[in-house]
Amino acid sequence: MKTGLWNKACRQQIPAQLAQEWDLVIVGGGITGAGILLEAARRGLKVLLVEQRDFAWGTSSRSSKLVHGGLRYLKEGKFQMTRDSVHERQNLMQEAAGLVDQQSFAFADYRGRKPGRWIFALGLAIYDLMAGQRGARHYYPADEFLQLAPHIGQDGLNGGMCYIDAKTDDARLVLRVLQEAQSVGGVALNYLAAKKLLRADGLASGVELLDAITGASHRVHAKVIISATGAWADGLRQQQGAPAKIRPLRGSHLVLPAWRLPVAQAISLMHPKDGRPVFAFPWEGVTLVGTTDVDHSADLQIEAKITPDEVRYLMAALEFQFPQLHLTLDDIIATYAGVRPVIDTGKADPSKEGRDHAVWLEQGLLTVTGGKLTTFRLIALDALKHVAPLLPHWQADLSITPLFSPGQALPLDKRLGSQQSQRLQGHYGQHAVAVLAAAQEGELEPIAGSETMWVELRWAARHEAVLHLEDLLLRRTRLGLLLRGGGGEILPRIRAICQPELGWSDAQWETEQAAYLALWQSHYSLPPRAQMKES
Repeated sequence: MKTGLWNKACRQQIPAQLAQEWDLVIVGGGITGAGILLEAARRGLKVLLVEQRDFAWGTSSRSSKLVHGGLRYLKEGKFQMTRDSVHERQNLMQEAAGLVDQQSFAFADYRGRKPGRWIFALGLAIYDLMAGQRGARHYYPADEFLQLAPHIGQDGLNGGMCYIDAKTDDARLVLRVLQEAQSVGGVALNYLAAKKLLRADGLASGVELLDAITGASHRVHAKVIISATGAWADGLRQQQGAPAKIRPLRGSHLVLPAWRLPVAQAISLMHPKDGRPVFAFPWEGVTLVGTTDVDHSADLQIEAKITPDEVRYLMAALEFQFPQLHLTLDDIIATYAGVRPVIDTGKADPSKEGRDHAVWLEQGLLTVTGGKLTTFRLIALDALKHVAPLLPHWQADLSITPLFSPGQALPLDKRLGSQQSQRLQGHYGQHAVAVLAAAQEGELEPIAGSETMWVELRWAARHEAVLHLEDLLLRRTRLGLLLRGGGGEILPRIRAICQPELGWSDAQWETEQAAYLALWQSHYSLPPRAQMKES
């Protein structure tokens, strides 16, 4: 049986793999592409996925990390979208426990502020009914609510509502789906960019690829080409003469130490400036704050980063909701920004644009874009329903099936607490036992300031297609977001563990380290303070 893991020979095998004839070639290595790869491969199709950068490099490592039902969509009357989302949220919490985990939310009810207790309670009642939950929400008077959210502003506080949603490590979810897909015959390759569509009889029949590591060009042919490139979707579509339809929207986040912004519950609030929802919630040992929702006009080939205006916007939300904490820019560990793929309908307010997914078939190219992290499996199955007529000899049941194959239970190990065991099982699935066995002395201890164990670095370097240091520290692990300076202080120990596993020379390590630290400084730290002082 295939393991689903990558090995050091993967890059050498690329020419031979690409020379094969494929049923599907999927362009895009985010959660949508990963989901399609898995659902197609397990139904007997011969499927290849290629990603121009690293897996989850785009939107799928830069989300708000929430697996939620889309409470806001109830207000817009999108009941089916909400129903699908809450069902998938429940499925993911059950099927990927330790990777997709329950998160309680607290929403304060202040005099004169929208949406108001009764409207909010009605929305939550519908929300919980759709999920088949009872007793998942509760309204608390002010004194009890302050025990749950002790640092919030108290002026005008009537009380508050608590309800249940979920959270995940988005990049690790992508990796686990890709590994599952490879274990059932799919192939996923990173750093292979789709530069040009190939055509036969006027229809897309293949893709010209550029290997970003070697500079080599390749051609790959398939019965169907699927673009699952999210905010980048118009690139291939416009090669077909199709009009642009994507409105890229940027969402940016702040990362703060848990001790400076201690929240046992996720705190949900409506921003005082524009009424948009903003969250502060515990994640991987820190507190995440987000998100913004603004048009992104920069070149999509350049990594997105937070702007001074967005920092001010999020800090204003924190000052409004947590006035007694006196949070400042010095408290911020890191920042990150991602670009959402939203279908452009011309609305003046970007937050009013719909978040539904879309599927277009144009001259043999099937494009799937938009939608939510939570519903990636449903989006993948919908894409395959559109593909089916193009594969007349393929017939498959496209109903929902369990996402992951059952993994071997971790043996009892006195070095691991129950939470660590569940985390390993959720993040690594059928490989969790092997990850545990790979740990050397002291490598099951968590890295200070995070919930990441040292062995996770070793495992990623050995088995998870790490080609650059940023892959290791921003996506396979999230240390670049969790530690000040992107983890610069612990790079010597990371090097001792990972350089031998990666097979890098001293010169290559030093080049990669310099590139990573420069990237972190330019895109994951705060903008220069001089810019922050501008009004």
